[in-house]
Amino acid sequence: MTDMNRKRVVVTGLGAITPIGNTITEYWEGLLAGRNGIGPITLFDASRHDCRIAGEVKGFDPCDYISRKEAKRMDRFAQFAVAASKQAIADAELVIDDLNADQVGIMIGTGIGGLKVLEDQQEVYLTRGPDRCSPFMIPMMIANMAAGLTAIHTGAKGPNSCPVTACAAGSNAVGDAFRLIQRGYAQAMICGGTEAAVTPLSVAGFAAARALSTRNDDPLHACRPFDVGRNGFVMGEGTGILVLEELEYALSRGARIYGEIVGYGMTCDAYHMTSPVPGGVGAAKAIALAMKDAGLTPDQISYINAHGTSTPANDPTETAAIKTALGEHAYKVAVSSTKSMTGHLLGGSGGIEAVAAVLAIAHDHIPPTINLENPDPECDLDYVPNHSRSQTVDVALSNSFGFGGHNITLAFRKFNDN
Repeated sequence: MTDMNRKRVVVTGLGAITPIGNTITEYWEGLLAGRNGIGPITLFDASRHDCRIAGEVKGFDPCDYISRKEAKRMDRFAQFAVAASKQAIADAELVIDDLNADQVGIMIGTGIGGLKVLEDQQEVYLTRGPDRCSPFMIPMMIANMAAGLTAIHTGAKGPNSCPVTACAAGSNAVGDAFRLIQRGYAQAMICGGTEAAVTPLSVAGFAAARALSTRNDDPLHACRPFDVGRNGFVMGEGTGILVLEELEYALSRGARIYGEIVGYGMTCDAYHMTSPVPGGVGAAKAIALAMKDAGLTPDQISYINAHGTSTPANDPTETAAIKTALGEHAYKVAVSSTKSMTGHLLGGSGGIEAVAAVLAIAHDHIPPTINLENPDPECDLDYVPNHSRSQTVDVALSNSFGFGGHNITLAFRKFNDN
């Protein structure tokens, strides 16, 4: 498709359920304040676990968005998605009705899906027998159900799918939604990522892989991207949702525009199940592809919301990738990891981080990387340490990398009508 035939795509609505706030306003204010959402696990008894901390969503009541009966038939990851999607649709003032329902789609990614339901029903099976398992187990558990249930609760009948690409899933969903609108398959897409994997088996599994921080006695400082003292990521949960619209459609209904999505880069390391390829070659290529897709040069990049997991492997590899893709300009661009405040939402991370990148553009303010006290010598970029920064943000990139070698970069810029 030639540039002349590509439709422009803008962001008109945002929604968020996160460890630092359950609305867009709370989330954004929390990011700028450097609020830490990580603490002791309360969702289950973690006393036997090596890792006993997480970024949990607090004070969330699904009945603020759906009936109690409906909530009981959803896993937490799907509840989050429906709630944040309803927020985003309201924020966009988008009415979905018989006139446009076929042109409004859903694309919500997740890395794991309804693991809590699976764990609970396995216990029922073992202790009470197979005939006592819930008839809702399968539809509550399967990963696509966040997208499916969001369609049911919003009436969106357009393209509907669910990328399951580990920690890149949310960004894949936003990028794929962008492509669908760009190529004329939909006028609007509700997209992002969701996860609710703070469960006994999930925490045990990630801990067994030595991926998690075990700084249980100091949860507020456990997640420290790019710091020499980092010792693993901290799991989080939640959802970030964006409403994307074809520009002419958004203008025709007088929609408020946060910014424009202009690029999508996607590669695979083809290297290792969990480790990134040394030097970040695949990640660098994803960054370069996103810039090429957007028609951007390195010197135009203002801000990068980094994947920034606080693991020994990711942080220096991502730093190297940014240097490769941006050259000398890498030292002039602001880079921050909002995971330092929310923890790592796995498949939900690309959603809330795309939201953060869009808000940075809309408000010309960059959220910080908190807990960055002693930078790793291999991590020598401007990571906006500990305090947010007021700065013009014309273009922002958002990076997401997942187990299996998935690399995604999204590019957003300020909207102008030229």
